[in-house]
Amino acid sequence: MTILSDPAPTTSAGSAGPTQTRVRLTALDAWRGLTVLLMLLVNNVALGDLTPPQLQHAPFGGLTLTDLVFPWFLFCAGAALPFSQAAMRRAGVTGGARVRRLVTRAALLYLVGAFLTSVTEHRFTLGLGVLQLIALATLCAALLGGLRGRWQALVAVVLLAAYGAFLASAHHPAGVGVVSETANPVQAVNDALLTPWGLRGLVSVVPTTALVLLGSLAARPLEQRSPRAPWRLLVLGTALAAAGYGWAASGQLPFAKALWTPPYVLYSAGLGTLGILAMWLIADAGRVPFGAKLLAPLTIPGRNALAAYVLPILIKVWVLLDWRVGWAGKLQPMRDALLTLARTHLGLWWGGWAYTLGYLLAAWLLLAWMARRGLIWKL
Repeated sequence: MTILSDPAPTTSAGSAGPTQTRVRLTALDAWRGLTVLLMLLVNNVALGDLTPPQLQHAPFGGLTLTDLVFPWFLFCAGAALPFSQAAMRRAGVTGGARVRRLVTRAALLYLVGAFLTSVTEHRFTLGLGVLQLIALATLCAALLGGLRGRWQALVAVVLLAAYGAFLASAHHPAGVGVVSETANPVQAVNDALLTPWGLRGLVSVVPTTALVLLGSLAARPLEQRSPRAPWRLLVLGTALAAAGYGWAASGQLPFAKALWTPPYVLYSAGLGTLGILAMWLIADAGRVPFGAKLLAPLTIPGRNALAAYVLPILIKVWVLLDWRVGWAGKLQPMRDALLTLARTHLGLWWGGWAYTLGYLLAAWLLLAWMARRGLIWKL
């Protein structure tokens, strides 16, 4: 685990060779940065009953912007794979050395996630959380990185088809084919087998591995600098989104973040592909004047995504929730005091937004300070 300047993802800016100049792909950094900021936003919105529906999780079977943030985070992890794999090939890291590096990275990310989960829950746990799931799904997808794109696509399709069949036909206490918020095959497996081991949610590695593979497929044309990259991304993104929406509309399986249903995975992957395409057209295609500068604020968290996710949570738990101050007339956690002051002076709506956006701005300023000093947290 190191803090250093981040060399990847990159894209060639000339002919291959040891002295080749390489520049970053702004699109991936910007889309990943937007995803991180959205994650911080939806996890810290302070509007109470005034919270807009798109900043809340949808009821089972529905979908909002909030429900798309986590799958986009996984999608970005997949989109980074072609670049990191190319960097390992250039460095001569192949075969067993490559597998060891992938396993080591996944283990470190899992431990960071376990540490963060333990901090937030105030108890030691090695169970699955956001980073732990990303670590496992990305490892499974990265081990398949040597396959050609068509075979990776086939693996993703097989994983989603098998997982969909499991949801639709597995026997569980509520009956075959029952997929609801409180009764479904995944919950049955969790309750019977995984929860006693602290591994509730492990089944989700199957569909999330497919999601990471789809992210990798979307980024391949950009890493290869294919002249047809924008058309490939447009077709892929539209096809995935349409397939996911159509599957959900058919009534066979719903959109469900808690279960990572195949329609949910496909639809979020499709939108993620179109999102990266939009960022590429703005910043990397050379068609929008000052496009890279326009998206530069998003690349600040995008280039330091692990720190952008972990550090604000630690500050929230260790400072905003643990430190008690009397700023608002009584002793209370700093977060509550700041929110009380904001609502007192600005009202419930504007005060809530002032606190929420202030939290995001503070996190962004910390990351900007780190960026100016070249402090990038990599595993």
